Formats: sequence, C-alpha cells, structure tokens
Amino acid sequence: MAETTATTGTDWRAWQESWDRQQEWYMPDREERFGVMLDMVEAFAGPEPRILDLACGTGSITDRLLKRFPGARSVGVDLDPALLAIAEGYFAGDERVTFVTADLKDPGWTEALPSGPYDAVLTATALHWLHSEPLATLYGQIAGLVVDGGVFMNADHMKDDTTPRINAAERAHRHTGMDAAKAAGALDWADWWALAAKDPVLAEPTARRFEIYGEHADGDTPSARWHAETLRAAGFAEARPVWASPSDALVLALK
Repeated sequence: MAETTATTGTDWRAWQESWDRQQEWYMPDREERFGVMLDMVEAFAGPEPRILDLACGTGSITDRLLKRFPGARSVGVDLDPALLAIAEGYFAGDERVTFVTADLKDPGWTEALPSGPYDAVLTATALHWLHSEPLATLYGQIAGLVVDGGVFMNADHMKDDTTPRINAAERAHRHTGMDAAKAAGALDWADWWALAAKDPVLAEPTARRFEIYGEHADGDTPSARWHAETLRAAGFAEARPVWASPSDALVLALK
C-alpha cells in the first residue's frame, strides 16, 4: 500500500474510507448488513471461500471479507474506471484479490472472469441501476457461476409498493437524519465525485466514468419478494431475505 501511495501520490486507503463514509450517509446500518452477509458466507462456505464481488466498486465487500476471513479469495468485477482504480490501488500486492473490468449488461461478461465456479457471489448497493428485465437475465447468468450448495446475496434498495404510507414515513425520517449529517459536514454522492474529479490520478477515470454512466442511473428497485421469486426462476433452489431495514434488504439465494 505504501509503495502504491508513494508512486502515485494518491492515498488509496483514504479514498476507500471516504467512499465508505459517503455510503454510510445514505445507509447508517450498512455495516450491520455486511456483517450478516459475511455470517451467511461462513455458514454456507466456511472460512476460506472463493467469492465473486459483483459490481464491486472500491472493493467494500472484499475488504471486509478478507479482514474476517484471511484465507478467502476474491474476484471483483466492475465497469467503473474510477472506483476500480481505487480498488486496485487499495489492494495492490494482495495476491488473494483479482479485479476484472466488465459490463454486466454485456451478454458475454462472464467470459472475462477467471475460471469458476464460486462459493458465493456477493453484491451490495449496486444492481438497483438495472431495470427488472436485464436484472432477471443477470440472475440467470449468476446461477451458472455458483457451486451447488453455494449462495448469491444481493443487499440493495428493495421497495415494497404495497406499503406507500410506511414508505413515505420511513423516507422522511431517514432524510431528516441525512440532512443533519450533511449539515455537520458529511459528503453526499455529488460532493464525493466532485472531489474525485479534482484528484490528479482520479480525474481522468472519473471523467470516463461519467461518460459511461451519466450522472446516476436508477432501475425499478423491485421488492425483496420479486428478487426471491426471480432468483428461484433463474435456477436457485431457495431464496428469501435474511436481513432487512426499513429501506433495504439482503436477499440470499441458495443453489
């Protein structure tokens, strides 16, 4: 890590931690759901799993995985050049980690991966930018990447449209807390990317990132029930939420 920092002049650990703080502004219970995710990895795959960190971003899942399970191995896949730059800088020299650049909407994206299958495929706060139809297609591809008895877990925004008053009250309460944190100096999504655009090393990949994605893309954010039913239809034997907050859920599917 020190060699990478000295070479580039960029503090990758600081960028990794800054990303975590920005994400926590939106999800104060983010660490709790990571903890449950890793509990379930251990339950199904033991302490030395081989995992695919799907839409890995800066490697938030991989970071927590390796701290808890030093014998684990991780393949991170993403398309975002700026977040991948941070991930590659942060994990530089760690032979347990491999990163792959691929577009999950490309029908052939799995061909870029190292040989599988994987004990677990994990993703968090990433797939909500896909609409339901391409997400269902992706779930079918993921089913083919998991060993028998292995798991897929998706932690993300999963909105239940059958409870509009609950949704409105939860959102108002959550945003009151977010506003207070912002007034105290917390960075939001736009603030964080504005800083990345000014960094000498991240400026160019950040510009490419916005060429790829635009400002921000949001999909349908279907309910946890939809995710579970779609995962079963995609080839998983069992699927259900194993954790939930008022706004998010963690759905686990067992192969």
